[in-house]
Amino acid sequence: MLSISGLDLFYGDAQALSDVSFHVPDGSITAIIGANGAGKTSLIRAIAGMEGLARGHIVFDGTDITGWDSHRICDLGLGQVAEGRQIFPTMSVKDNLELGAMLPRGRKLAAATLERVWETFPRLQERRQQLAGTLSGGEQQMLAIGRCLMGQPRLIMFDEPSLGLSPAMVHEVFAIIRRLHAEGLTIVLVEQNVAVSLKMADHACVLENGHVVMEGSGGELLGDDRVRAAYLGL
Repeated sequence: MLSISGLDLFYGDAQALSDVSFHVPDGSITAIIGANGAGKTSLIRAIAGMEGLARGHIVFDGTDITGWDSHRICDLGLGQVAEGRQIFPTMSVKDNLELGAMLPRGRKLAAATLERVWETFPRLQERRQQLAGTLSGGEQQMLAIGRCLMGQPRLIMFDEPSLGLSPAMVHEVFAIIRRLHAEGLTIVLVEQNVAVSLKMADHACVLENGHVVMEGSGGELLGDDRVRAAYLGL
C-alpha cells in the first residue's frame, strides 16, 4: 500500500531523516516506534506532503506521490490524524466534520459518511452543535478521527493518538483504531505506548536518530531484547 525509499529530510542544516526506507503492507497495522526526536512526526509529515524532501521516493498504492501537494495526497486516499488533534476550536463539531468532506473523493458520499461517523462516535452526534474547543481531550481526538474519515481514506496515519488522554479514553481510542482496521483500512501508527502498538501491529519498524534500525512483525520486535530494553524498560 505504501512504500518509502531513501528519504532524506532536512530542517536547515539539521538532518531529521536519513535514508529512511520501509513498507506498509496493504490491510496492515504498521507501527513506527522510537524515542522523542527520532524523526517519527517528520516522517509522517513528509509522507503527507507537508515537508519537502532532499532525496527519496514515496509510492502510495502504485502511484509515486513524491513532491505532491498535501491536498492531492489526501484526495488519493491517504489520511492523517495529526498529533495534538488540530481541530478548529471555534467551529461546531458538525462543521469540523463537514470540512473533512471538502476533498473531491469525500463529497459524493459526505451524507452517508457523516452517518457512519455518528454511529462510530455517538458522543459527537450528541454534541454536533457544540463548539469543538469545548470538548474534552478524548472527544476532540474522536472528532479528529471522524474528520479524517469524512475524506474517505484508504490508509490513515495516526500520530500519537493517545497523547494526553485518560487511561479509559486511551483504551477507547485503541479500540476505535482496531475497529477501523477490521473494517478494511490500512493503518500507520506512531504511538508513545510501545507495548500496545507492537501488540496491535502486523508490521513495525524502529526509528533512531532519523534512521530505520529495525523492521519486522510487531511480535518479533516486541520479543527483541534491544527493543524491550530501550522502550519497555525490561
